Amino acid sequence: MTIRLLLVDDHSIIRAGYQQILQKNPDIEVVAEAETGYCAIKACKEHKPDVVVLDLSIPFKKESEEVSSACGLETIRKIIGMNKKAKLLVLTAMSGEPYPSQAVTAGAMGYLTKHCAPDELILAVESVAKGIPYFSAAVQHEMDGAVTQSPASCLSKRELEVFSMLAESYSASKIADAMSLSPKTVHAHRANILRKLKLKNNAELVKLAVRSGFTAS
Repeated sequence: MTIRLLLVDDHSIIRAGYQQILQKNPDIEVVAEAETGYCAIKACKEHKPDVVVLDLSIPFKKESEEVSSACGLETIRKIIGMNKKAKLLVLTAMSGEPYPSQAVTAGAMGYLTKHCAPDELILAVESVAKGIPYFSAAVQHEMDGAVTQSPASCLSKRELEVFSMLAESYSASKIADAMSLSPKTVHAHRANILRKLKLKNNAELVKLAVRSGFTAS
């Protein structure tokens, strides 16, 4: 059966390059493209693709100047929130931890870097379409090595999601909206995170996130 695919990247020339690669496989059809997280969510509702291939570093809305991994992660969460069975493959320039683990925590099924070979991209799309996770060897190595090294390894999956967004300076209300939680629940998660990591405030949390590679300095 044909794999119906949505491409998400904020650069049209990059999307065109991916489309050329993917068209080499007659069983893959790019049914829609999106340049922002917001447009990706709308495209998912309209086209119901089998696989979503997206960059992490995208703006959430076109008029927004913010382009960060947090926007890509928020997009993944919202798509998964709409459809728990959605299949997402991250294709990004950010290869090192904690980005792959954050993407998986948000709901991605696979992770490639933009340095991957064209054949590997096709293989990854085919794998994810079948419900089989796919990670490039380098990314898998990064993830395996980070399991016990991360200072945030003591956090639960939901706490790690909140930690990641706090590290990107998201407000409690914006985190609540992105994760479909109440602000009160977000504040509770924040309190647990600070307690577990022995931190006093958000400023210390951000410093820890920068040192650990969770966000840019």
